Amino acid sequence: MGAEPKNRKAPLGETRAGSKSGLVSFVERPLAAIRPSLANDKLYRPVSPSDPDIRALAESIREYGLQEPIVITLDDFILSGHRRHMACRLAGLTVVPCRVENIPSTDPEFLTRLREYNRQRVKSLDEIAREEIVSINPEEAYRALVQHRKQQAQIDTQTIIIVGTKQRAEISKAKKPMLDAIRAILKERRDFWPLTDRQIHYALLNDPPLVHAKKPQSTYRNTVPCYKATCDLVTRARLKGLIPFEAIEDPARAVEAWNFHRGLGPFLREEFDQFLKGYYRDLQQSQPNHMEIVGEKNTIDNIIRPVAAEFCIPMTIGRGYCSIPPRHAMAQRFEKSGKEKLIILALGDFDPEGEDIAHSFARSLRDDFDVADVEAIKVALTAAQVHELHLPPLMKAKATSSRYDEFVERHGDDVFELEAVPPDQLQTILRQAIDSVLDIAAFNAELDAEKRDAVRLEGVRRALRDNLDAIIRDSGDAGR
Repeated sequence: MGAEPKNRKAPLGETRAGSKSGLVSFVERPLAAIRPSLANDKLYRPVSPSDPDIRALAESIREYGLQEPIVITLDDFILSGHRRHMACRLAGLTVVPCRVENIPSTDPEFLTRLREYNRQRVKSLDEIAREEIVSINPEEAYRALVQHRKQQAQIDTQTIIIVGTKQRAEISKAKKPMLDAIRAILKERRDFWPLTDRQIHYALLNDPPLVHAKKPQSTYRNTVPCYKATCDLVTRARLKGLIPFEAIEDPARAVEAWNFHRGLGPFLREEFDQFLKGYYRDLQQSQPNHMEIVGEKNTIDNIIRPVAAEFCIPMTIGRGYCSIPPRHAMAQRFEKSGKEKLIILALGDFDPEGEDIAHSFARSLRDDFDVADVEAIKVALTAAQVHELHLPPLMKAKATSSRYDEFVERHGDDVFELEAVPPDQLQTILRQAIDSVLDIAAFNAELDAEKRDAVRLEGVRRALRDNLDAIIRDSGDAGR
């Protein structure tokens, strides 16, 4: 084996020092008496005598002796030093210095202590993953997984001048019995949040309150006026902070298809395929104003969504005048942006309601949510666009509309829908509107930064890809 290996001599007898586990003994042990831990091979890579690093360590020990004692348990199992143990065998040592921890290998803390001794060693990604598993509570991990599933179940341009003030009525004492009944329903059904106004309406019928405390004949009933009273009271209560916004929803009809997996291996591969691919740089972060896009109807969602994503501008489909929660969410995004001005880019039909929606939305942000500096721009449809695009009138304005007379006096009784505009033209109109209020230089600088980000992300993905198969094999699920 070459030169006589140099053992570092331990002090005569035993010395003891304090540790978190009690007393620690420093002794010399026959190498043959020291036993590797089987748990180490499960947690880390098995130590191989053919490993170049192990062979290099053996040469160092043969030349300079073992510089760091092997840490063992009371029953001679290795806590720290499996690589040194193998290297000592290759170096021809028969006796080695050891530090004895006051813990047997059967102690429940053994695996945790084994991991902690190896924390500072440079490890591969799969070893790190197995190491972290030691401290994971299986019940907590599964509970978090289930909770995540539940949770899965935003050129000069003439702006609209906001006129008038529209304040909502205060909630009177006479409404307290009905409000208390609604809040009791929300508390009782906390696990089923968010609820709809209609669900609250039917729940109130189980124990009908008085709609007005001073009117004994106003018992809540299954009527349209009572339902409207619920909608109105719930809205005002949310604005006053008496009901959490997240407790109520205004759902659209949707289909949910659950994404099941046949095993852990396919799930890991599927997740990795999408890993780090959902990155969006905030291209609006250096803009002087906060912008939001509002569409009147679902039918234009797939047309304006790509443009909104292209510029990283939040988008809201209002479905008419839009309910309170989307307006509240917009106000929160604006506040979080820290910017001084909110610009709303609205797209709606050219009819009495469509002409008023942008104005109504901006006024609500100002009056309901205290957004002081807000401007609304009617992106489409406008009278000029109707003329320029030669759009055909599909119907007449509804005479029942409260804005019918004003609209007809200014524009006539023909109305025009957004769907009449070819999709590519509607996207062009929206892009031009965005460009008119965009700081182009700042936006292009963010685009350049996003390209650099993409290169760095791909570098991380490639660095991690080689370790994925090892992790899947260790999960015992590679073939499924």
